Amino acid sequence: MLKYLITDPNYYTDEPIQFKKKLNTAFEKHSIDLACFRDKISTNSEELAIFFLDICKEYNLEKTFLNGDIELAKKLGFFGVQLPSRKIDQIVFAKEKGLHVIASCHNNDEIEQSIKNGADMITYSPIFQVLEGYEKDNKGNVVTFKKDNPKGIDHLQKIVTKYDIPIIALGGIITSDHIEKIKTTNAKGFASIRYYL
Repeated sequence: MLKYLITDPNYYTDEPIQFKKKLNTAFEKHSIDLACFRDKISTNSEELAIFFLDICKEYNLEKTFLNGDIELAKKLGFFGVQLPSRKIDQIVFAKEKGLHVIASCHNNDEIEQSIKNGADMITYSPIFQVLEGYEKDNKGNVVTFKKDNPKGIDHLQKIVTKYDIPIIALGGIITSDHIEKIKTTNAKGFASIRYYL
């Protein structure tokens, strides 16, 4: 089962020294197969993305992803990009840039569109209850969000069985019990922010 680490400034901070320390600790504690730099609110996110890549290289992790920004992912040398559901239409462009693409999906329509556009993998979420977090809206303001109505394990199993694309479970995965439940579905892997801290 693939283990996919995703960063978030709410947990990893946007202060470079602390960011490096937390990321190093995550790599030392866990065997990680994929890692994504995800930062929707920091003003120094490009600098942190470079630190992220440097640390991944130290641990010989080649499968690095940048959340949402195709051009920056290509410029900095990321292996791929994770595109949020609102950017599924940009999968073809990302593939043309030579990037591996993970699409963030929450329903059948998004999965089918991602497959049609050539995504390599998808994350499907939220599987378990997700705490609130922060992101920027279209005007650049930091806003709070909360994802309700977790899909659950039975629904994840149906999705994994229905679609012929690697599916990574995401959302509220923080304990080994959560991971054991995901293993019963034959999902390709699981992604988390908090589990790796």
